[in-house]
Amino acid sequence: MTPASLIEQYGPRESMEYDVVIVGGGPAGLSAAIRLKQLAAEKGAEIGVCVLEKGSEIGAHILSGAVMDPRAITELFPDWKERGAPLDVEVTEDRFLFLSEKSAVTTPNWALPDNFKNHGNYVISLGDVTRWLGAQAEALGVEIFPGFPAAEILYNDDGSVKGVATGNMGVGKDGEPTENFQLGMELHAKYTLFAEGCRGHLGRQLISKFKLDANADPQAYGIGIKELWEIDPAKHKPGLVIHTAGWPLKSDTYGGSFLYHMDNNQVVVGFVVGLGYTNPYLSPFEEFQRYKTHPSIRAFLEGGKRVSYGARAITAGGLLSLPKTVFPGGALIGDDAGFLNASRIKGSHAAIKTGMLAADAAFDAVQAGRQSDELTAYPDAFKQSWLYTELYRARNFKQWMAKGL
Repeated sequence: MTPASLIEQYGPRESMEYDVVIVGGGPAGLSAAIRLKQLAAEKGAEIGVCVLEKGSEIGAHILSGAVMDPRAITELFPDWKERGAPLDVEVTEDRFLFLSEKSAVTTPNWALPDNFKNHGNYVISLGDVTRWLGAQAEALGVEIFPGFPAAEILYNDDGSVKGVATGNMGVGKDGEPTENFQLGMELHAKYTLFAEGCRGHLGRQLISKFKLDANADPQAYGIGIKELWEIDPAKHKPGLVIHTAGWPLKSDTYGGSFLYHMDNNQVVVGFVVGLGYTNPYLSPFEEFQRYKTHPSIRAFLEGGKRVSYGARAITAGGLLSLPKTVFPGGALIGDDAGFLNASRIKGSHAAIKTGMLAADAAFDAVQAGRQSDELTAYPDAFKQSWLYTELYRARNFKQWMAKGL
């Protein structure tokens, strides 16, 4: 049955009204929700905010293990330490290794470019940080609906975004309704913020419909694979951050790898390969397995136990590939737009910052009685922000690395 026929037979769908609906319960979406409620409390105003999260709980779809620049979260919560934010392991040492098959050359710290210097940053579990942000959001009155993926964008008669609809329940494997079928719910908003992460399926629809990428370079993508390991305490060095380049990738293939020492005798080991590689026989997963056998990496992992693993796409195009981030009725935030800084292998701080900037614009618009128009204050504020300056400095990274090292 078609969506229209399902609504005709089982509908109409129930609906709920909010001032702002946020699709995605990651760092960007939760930061936007928190900022909206903070502004409402400061101004003595009321604002209805909900967050839809496809995972069974906040943080369920977050790949843990990252180095976070705390600048954005400090702007969101200046007292994050007192609040117990799980940023517990400050970076103690940076290492950058160029690998050959059996050996490694260490780059002196004085020769490291700024993007690989992590003094003042923290090795974190991004899942824990996201769950902490979720708890802060709920304490402020944000309504969070885990287990409810947004499946459809809703539009007003004038073509502006009206909100989203959640997926139908009780659908059989043949795509037809079962006896337990239940239509999804519509969530209507004055503004809808999309924070689905890289290649969000609704974000891509919006980019296509509103031609948001008309004046941007084509986006570039990579695949990032991560594993969380529990290792021998004698080998564990909390706060040690290792980045590597070279083997097992050939010099014409863009990619790199990392090993971060967290707390509790855990390390996260990761491997990134740009998806523009030309060798049809290259398997990122197999190359990752080879990487772990290198003496410099194996020395940490040998005798340890893999705890969890996962993979996800990442954006690598940078500033020049950013689409227009606003459209009538909403905005793209975080990696749904592609704000990751590939040169630093960091995106969580950009996600938090863009969520805050979009929230500022949405709050002002709602308070002014506006709805369903473009939140132009958001991209304007981004261009005046430290994040724009950071991404501008790295704007040519994609071109530099297009052919590997």
